[in-house]
Amino acid sequence: MTPPPLPAIGVVRTARTELEHTPVQAAANRAEEGTIELDARFAEGLAGLAGFDYAWLLSWLDRPDRPGGLTQVPYLLRREGRRMGIFATRGPRRPNPIGLSLVRLLDVSGTTIRFAGVDLLDGTPVLDLKPYVTRFDRPPGDPACGWFDAVDVPEGVTPARLAEEPG
Repeated sequence: MTPPPLPAIGVVRTARTELEHTPVQAAANRAEEGTIELDARFAEGLAGLAGFDYAWLLSWLDRPDRPGGLTQVPYLLRREGRRMGIFATRGPRRPNPIGLSLVRLLDVSGTTIRFAGVDLLDGTPVLDLKPYVTRFDRPPGDPACGWFDAVDVPEGVTPARLAEEPG
C-alpha cells in the first residue's frame, strides 16, 4: 500500500479486494457493511459522531487500476466509450486520488466505526470524516447532475459488471 501524502487517520476494512469488483459508489451499494479502524490518536475526535445517520468519508484511493489523464471514459460510460473531463467524473484515477463516499453510520464504538455503503477496497487509507448535515449538504430544488442524469446506476454495480453487460 502506498501511503497518502496526507497523514491517514485510519483505514477502511471491507470484503472488497479488487477494484473491478468493487461498487462504483456507496449509494449503489447501500446494504454492504464495512468498518473504519481509526488510529487511537484520533479517538477523542469521534465524540458526538454517533448522533449522525450519515458521514462523508474522505479516503486516499491508493490503488488506481491504471494511470489517469485529464479526459477518461468513466466506468458508467464504458459501453458508449464516451470520454469526459476528469473533473466531470467521480472515478478514482485523479490528479489527487481523494475518494468521497457518503456512508450510513451504523455504530461508533471505541475507535471502530461500522458503516453501510461500501465502495472502497480493504485497507484504503482514511483521510477524514465529516458528518452529513442535511441543511448544509443537500442543495435546494432538483440540481442538474450533467451526464449522470442520463445514466442508470443499478444497485451493486461494479466496473466489471459494466464491462460485461450488454448496452
